[in-house]
Amino acid sequence: MQEQPDNISPLFYRKTGKGPVLVLLHGFPESGTMWDNIVGELSSHFTLIIPDLPGSGNSKLDHKASIDQMAVSVKTILDKEGIDKSAIAGHSMGGYVALAFADLYPDQTSGLSLVHSIQLADDEEKKKVRIKSIELIQKGAKRSFISQMVPNLFSDTFKRSDPKTVEEQVEQAMKMEGNSMINFYYAMMNRSDRTYVLDNAIFPIQWIAGINDNLISYKKILEQCHRSGINFVSFYNNCGHMSMFEAPGLLSKDLLEFVSYCNSYQS
Repeated sequence: MQEQPDNISPLFYRKTGKGPVLVLLHGFPESGTMWDNIVGELSSHFTLIIPDLPGSGNSKLDHKASIDQMAVSVKTILDKEGIDKSAIAGHSMGGYVALAFADLYPDQTSGLSLVHSIQLADDEEKKKVRIKSIELIQKGAKRSFISQMVPNLFSDTFKRSDPKTVEEQVEQAMKMEGNSMINFYYAMMNRSDRTYVLDNAIFPIQWIAGINDNLISYKKILEQCHRSGINFVSFYNNCGHMSMFEAPGLLSKDLLEFVSYCNSYQS
């Protein structure tokens, strides 16, 4: 377990539903609204806590925030709500925050769901790609960057069948300030490898992967998903990096099954 970082930013969050608690952490360059397609179904079974991470949605970026600092900000929300244990699901970058939360607060984690995410740190090639993206944003080419980056999150099948949703996500991403995007990129570049969290997990872990994910190959996830004692693994056909848009029914079903198991497992 790592030490808790200082300089914690307060986060805007939504709370809805009833029942056991499930925290939903969004990826980059999104906000908590990315979960809206599945909130209705899940909130009939669980109490959902849906934050906007620092610099996204309605949460301000007061100062630079690391992945660990974001995790502590999430813990602050749970403390405020009097919640002592929860399942936590994170999409992509949100998965890195969820892993940090599980690392810092294992006894308060009933289950960890990695939605198109992985425990490994960036390799040097990935860091170079992120640096190039940072340079584009710094040069004022945010729209050009977002217009290429966001569609790449979706499968070709989905882009052909629902171009409107893809364009809506481009415009949603454009609302994020450039300095917030840069902070998120540095946070991801500097995050720790958390393989040891999987190896020592005292809670079940879920893996959600898209067969057509351009960012995190399902094959890489397949190599890692055996590490913990209890694993739930789902691979979605004709799905990229954004199952909450591309396969919301499957994602809702799998999260419902997983979180329900976690609560029965812990009881």
